[in-house]
Amino acid sequence: MTTYDETTLRNEMVATCRRMNETGINQGTAGNLSVRNPKGFLITPTSLPYDRMQPDNLVQMYFDGSFEGELRPSSEWRFHRDILQKRTDIDCVLHCHSVYATTLAVHHKTIPSFHYMTGVAGGTTIRCARYATFGTQALSDAALEALEGRLACLLGQHGQISLGKTPAKALALAVEVETLSRLYVQALTLGEPPILSDEEMARVITQMKNMSYGQAPDLEGVNDTARKRA
Repeated sequence: MTTYDETTLRNEMVATCRRMNETGINQGTAGNLSVRNPKGFLITPTSLPYDRMQPDNLVQMYFDGSFEGELRPSSEWRFHRDILQKRTDIDCVLHCHSVYATTLAVHHKTIPSFHYMTGVAGGTTIRCARYATFGTQALSDAALEALEGRLACLLGQHGQISLGKTPAKALALAVEVETLSRLYVQALTLGEPPILSDEEMARVITQMKNMSYGQAPDLEGVNDTARKRA
């Protein structure tokens, strides 16, 4: 788990929520954010606009579904809890109703590897979960299924979920998912685009993982002319 003091974590969460609206990937009071902490996880409260939200408005929740404080947690707390409980590789869950991702989600379209950056979500596709009523265990179950081996998914007729170790990383991924969604919607106006092979996507994902560890990719034909000067 990423180490934060409580004040820093709460401030970063509120700042991230406001950035969601500033970047245009979220509107109004839609969307929600959670981050793991030593007691369980912090989550945004229900129905409170981000521009009015203060750090002490964030709700402390526990993995048994209980919470502390005067404000109630987001209605989507179940999938936040279940994802954080199952996915020990991440500490943050971000959900939003970004326009192009939701456009694909209302058609239950999975994003294929039409562009190599699809691999940023950890696989050859960004899956779309089956539809379930918001706030239900059925939606949580559908999201967990779509996120298997992935860092992001679409939610059928709903929106998107992006995961990360920190709020900043989850937000960056959500923006990338929205960008890919927009590109895919536009590409579809010309017909179904060609899809990169699984073999090529495996190479792409390997390079992305290497770069995330601070190492330049070292595959054949890549980085074979750029060398650090002695």
